[in-house]
Formats: sequence, structure tokens, C-alpha cells
Amino acid sequence: MVLLLVLGILYFFRVDILRLFPQFSGIEEIFPEIISKLPIEKIRKDVSSPPPLRATKEFPESFLTRSGIITLTNIQRNAHGFLPLSKNEQLNTAAFLKAQDMFEKQYFGHVSPLGVDVGGLADDAGYQFIAIGENLALGNFENNTAVVQGWMDSQGHRANILSSRYTEIGVAAVKGMFEGKSTWIAVQEFGLPLSACPEPEESLKAQIESNDIQLQELERELIVKQKELQRMRPKWGPGYNRKVKEYNALVTQYNNLLGAAEALVSEYNNQVKVFNACAAG
Repeated sequence: MVLLLVLGILYFFRVDILRLFPQFSGIEEIFPEIISKLPIEKIRKDVSSPPPLRATKEFPESFLTRSGIITLTNIQRNAHGFLPLSKNEQLNTAAFLKAQDMFEKQYFGHVSPLGVDVGGLADDAGYQFIAIGENLALGNFENNTAVVQGWMDSQGHRANILSSRYTEIGVAAVKGMFEGKSTWIAVQEFGLPLSACPEPEESLKAQIESNDIQLQELERELIVKQKELQRMRPKWGPGYNRKVKEYNALVTQYNNLLGAAEALVSEYNNQVKVFNACAAG
């Protein structure tokens, strides 16, 4: 009779334990993914750099100017129904740095021997962009008209000049020694500045990253507690129940934070989508 009574008490006590610890079927079922696995949209930045242009005819009296190239570029845009580009000093600086670098390192291309491209040059000049394009020309072109026409006659360069996305321009026209002869290098830098579209909130991104760190810390703590519970014998009694309560409280904390993190990621992704739609024009 006493034995049956004891067994009955243990049975009912076991039921209480299961109620306290319903989630203990497996960690993976409690938190299937952490925030670092959530899909976070990326801001898109576009770079256009068609193959560089070389002069087909050489003119000893060749003379090129920044202002002339900008003026003629905007004349072409106007003739084809596009708004004129505004001169930007940071893009002027990037263009000059590009021309200077090509003379110094004796290369002619969009990527320097050190791997710096037009985006890197813009960063160095302090120009934050959504889209950027670069046209290059080498040779003793007769004048500004000839070099701009040469670009217009080239599909990729023409696309940069007549792009509706760009709103700003910077130009450099520099004379120097290249491959043993005196010649000109002309550079056009086209840009759509970052300020043209509503940026996603940096504070939101920072909070997402902070949540990511917290979730990973909680995940590690949950795994430790799970292993402790798996090793405990017997799996009943006050000590075991206390550990179960601690574990389940941590699970609740984790899941609440994960829910908040998912909401922040969704909000951030919506902002990025708006930004990318604006950037795409």
C-alpha cells in the first residue's frame, strides 16, 4: 500500500516537471535561427567603367580643359533631352587623382596596379555615392570637342554621358609623359550622390548588430544550460525544477529578443528597398 502511494506521488510529481519544462525536446526547436541568419537587404552601389579610349589621330597643338569638357558634355546631354550635370569639386579631385596616378604608375585603365578603382578614388576624395561612372581618354586629341565626340562615338562612354541617373560631374585634363611621349589624359567622373536618396537609419543597423551579439551570447548560455540538464540525475526534485525554470526563463528571454530583432530587420529591409528603388531611378 505504501509502495503504491509513493509511486503515485512520483507520477504526479513527474507531470509537474513536464509542465515546467515543455520545451526541453531540443534547443533547435526553441531557436531555429539567430539574427545573423536573417535575410538583411544590401544597399546597392553601381559602377560603370567602359574600356578606355585612345586617340586615333595625334595633334601636336592639342589642348584640353576641364571647363570645356564639362560644357560640351552638358551640351550633348541637352541635345538628347537630359538635364545638365552639376560640377562637383570632390569628383574633380577624384578625376585629377586618377589622371595623376596613371602618369605616375604608367598604366591606362580603370583599376590601378594597386587595385584601386573609381569607387575607391571617390572614397579617397570624400565623395559618397549611389552610382558612379568613369570615362578615360588618352592622346593628343585636337581639342575638347574631339575628345568629347570620341566618347560619344563609343557606346559605353556615350551611355555614361547620357545617363539619366547621374546628376554631378568632375573632370580632369592633364598633360604629362606616358610611354616616353608627351600626351594628354582626360578623365570624366559621373556621380549620383548618396544624399539623393533617403538612407536607411544607421541607428537601426547598429541596434540590429547589437541584438545579434546578445542573441549569440544567449545561444551559448542556453547550450550550456541544456547540457547541464541532460547530465542531471535524477530528473526530478527541487534542484532539477529550479534548473528547468532558469532554462525556460532564458528561452523566453531569447525568443522575445529574437522577435524584436526580426521586427527591426524587417523595418531596416523596408528602408533599404526604398533606397534601392530610388537609386535605380
